[in-house]
Amino acid sequence: MPDDDLTLVRYYAALDADAIDRAAAMLHPDVESAIHLPAGVRRGSTREDVVAYLRGRGDVVRRHHPLRGARDGDVEFVYGAVTEDEVRTTGHFLASVRLDDDGLIASYHVSFDVELALVPEPVR
Repeated sequence: MPDDDLTLVRYYAALDADAIDRAAAMLHPDVESAIHLPAGVRRGSTREDVVAYLRGRGDVVRRHHPLRGARDGDVEFVYGAVTEDEVRTTGHFLASVRLDDDGLIASYHVSFDVELALVPEPVR
């Protein structure tokens, strides 16, 4: 389990708590983003672009379960599983961010795949 001190771990915890405004506060106003999903890529260049994506995901109970994480200077990486409705694993994600001097997410890149699991998940 990655360190809770990672910005990405705290970001996903805020999303999972349905605290989109708290998650958005971690983003730089001009955050560059690329969200790779099975249906295509969502790109953005502002905090509002990311928030619009997040608010458009629907009302399903979605949780991010970080399994690995690392930081190297101003870059963080997190790999984990996504569950819906607290039980069903829908896929795995690999996310990376670059933090600015104030600790805000200046760029965000995440890929989500419904088939490949890089590491085995712990039993929940």
